[in-house]
Amino acid sequence: MATDKEIIDSLRLINSENVGPVTFYKLVKEYGSIPAALEALPSVLKIQPCSQADAEAELERAQNLGVQIITYRDAEYPVLLKQLNDKPPLLYVLGNAGLLNLPLSISIVGARNATVNGRKTASKIAHDLTNNKILVISGMARGIDSAAHKGAMYACDQQGPTIAVLGTGVDIPYPKENTALYRQIAEQGAVISEFPLGTLPQPANFPRRNRIVAGLSCGTLVVEASLNSGSLITARLALEQGRDIFAVPGSPQDFRSLGPNKLIKDGAVLVESADDILETLSQTHSVQLSEYIDKLQKNVDIPEEETEEDIADNLCLTDYISREGVYVDELIRTTGMSVSELSPALLELELNGKIERQPGNKVALIK
Repeated sequence: MATDKEIIDSLRLINSENVGPVTFYKLVKEYGSIPAALEALPSVLKIQPCSQADAEAELERAQNLGVQIITYRDAEYPVLLKQLNDKPPLLYVLGNAGLLNLPLSISIVGARNATVNGRKTASKIAHDLTNNKILVISGMARGIDSAAHKGAMYACDQQGPTIAVLGTGVDIPYPKENTALYRQIAEQGAVISEFPLGTLPQPANFPRRNRIVAGLSCGTLVVEASLNSGSLITARLALEQGRDIFAVPGSPQDFRSLGPNKLIKDGAVLVESADDILETLSQTHSVQLSEYIDKLQKNVDIPEEETEEDIADNLCLTDYISREGVYVDELIRTTGMSVSELSPALLELELNGKIERQPGNKVALIK
């Protein structure tokens, strides 16, 4: 793990005037070390370096917030991300940094204005992948991203991990409506960013965020995306990095299906369920995936299509949930439902905007 001085030096260099990741590594290579590069900035390159005081203050803020700063030289730095030429010199991590180097991970991305079916598909696939020890990564945006995170966290007896990569500072939840989701991800998984604390959302930051989403993953799944969407940028970045590309097909009449359909035409793996991804990973990542678990239906009993009986069960379940919130364990006791029955039912209600998750494994009716 890097020392405070090494972190401060890295903060100073990456936050210096006109220095981005590519320039950062060129300077370190040319001058042999980060301190030497910092010394050369004002005299040789006429670049104003970030001050020692500002870097020290940033590190102190991170420590006060419980945020870990990982440098590209640390053992904790993600191995997959190290393969990028423009990898972030620093990662801010809120939550479990140990997740960054799990052997198998899939990023799930897609439309912000996703359809209900699109969100359900993303959520179910994320849920099933997580139950099969595949880490789900996304960008915590509205629509498909949020559904994927929620599906992952409902897995593993509602303790499933997931990683959210932000285009803001790691201390700035965005969009605001996802603040509760942000807190839950930080509790069960990890929220990460390359941007300094306090960085507000800016359009230019999200394409940079996308390269990290792609770079952290063995493959990227696209669920609903227009031809000009950021999700296709993420897929292109993943392809350039030599990662697997997956896509869920859709109706050609829906503009949100044009992106995934084009990816499939261009050679992406057509995905109808998590099984399709697991089968591909068993072939392309056989070393990491030591055993291919073919028991999705045994672990998870989420119906492919909602029946009238399913809807009635969900509506009945809301009778046990208050606006102030109720513990999930209490729901299990009062309804007589098993965890495998309750988990997808609660997920369905959440995706339909009926309930919201609260800290402490509680759920509440939307006020």
